[in-house]
Amino acid sequence: MAKKYTAEQITAGYDLAGKVALVTGVNSGIGTETARVLALRGATVLGTARTEEKAESACAEIEGTTIPLACELTDWDSVRQCVLQIESLGLAGIDQVVANAGIMALPKLEQVQGIEKQFATNHLGHFLLINLLLPLIGRSGPARVVMVSSAAHAQAPRMGIDFDDLSGEQRYSPWRAYGQSKLANILFANRLNTYLPPGSTANAVHPGIIATNLGRHMSGGWMSTAFAQLMRPFMISIEQGAATSCYVAVHDDVRDVAGAYFANCRRAKSSAAGRDTALAEALWSVSADLVGLD
Repeated sequence: MAKKYTAEQITAGYDLAGKVALVTGVNSGIGTETARVLALRGATVLGTARTEEKAESACAEIEGTTIPLACELTDWDSVRQCVLQIESLGLAGIDQVVANAGIMALPKLEQVQGIEKQFATNHLGHFLLINLLLPLIGRSGPARVVMVSSAAHAQAPRMGIDFDDLSGEQRYSPWRAYGQSKLANILFANRLNTYLPPGSTANAVHPGIIATNLGRHMSGGWMSTAFAQLMRPFMISIEQGAATSCYVAVHDDVRDVAGAYFANCRRAKSSAAGRDTALAEALWSVSADLVGLD
């Protein structure tokens, strides 16, 4: 079994002074740890959470330079307001983006603007946020975008993205919907490379199986479920769970790697759907329409 590094270990020796890193979902789990380690290495961290209070509380606990921002990913107006706040900071550019925020396995169908909530949160909110920030991403030098996906992307529908049922009303199941949203993260990362400036890259990662607040919707909580007990031998710590995101965001080994999928701080293989360029292109077009991008 390969060694499981922590985020601190995998970034040892890296100096991010002068760099700006955006981390979504900074208020808990691997988002907090990712932000902490990037700030520890010298980056100015833009940390987003659903509310300003949550972002401020999280950033206050991080040693280094942080800027808390409210960004409710299911609210397109909130996403746009977050971007306006970032633009008002007068940054030279954004050097790292770690799209970490997400929800998992909602037991019952929930919708946002007629769209299944996991797809809206995990994919569409990040799609809009990153697209609106494209003028800043890579402006001051090669940038890296890291989409936090999951091995659960393999549980997406047979066709990959069920464009005929993005509302979830026809065939909703918690893991099918979650898998679809995580597949969308991979497809978005792959297609995003077409729009990034030369030298900048986008990749997707599987952080591992971690007992975090992400599993709060599961009946009885993450650690009390029979599934969690079964998976306990394979679980890793939050510090280890943040390692792959930090590795892809800063490590020299992946400087020129784009459109790849990583797990345990090394390249892995996504599902066939995750490598489908036509599906990625179709998803981009549909997503742009749904969030109102020109």
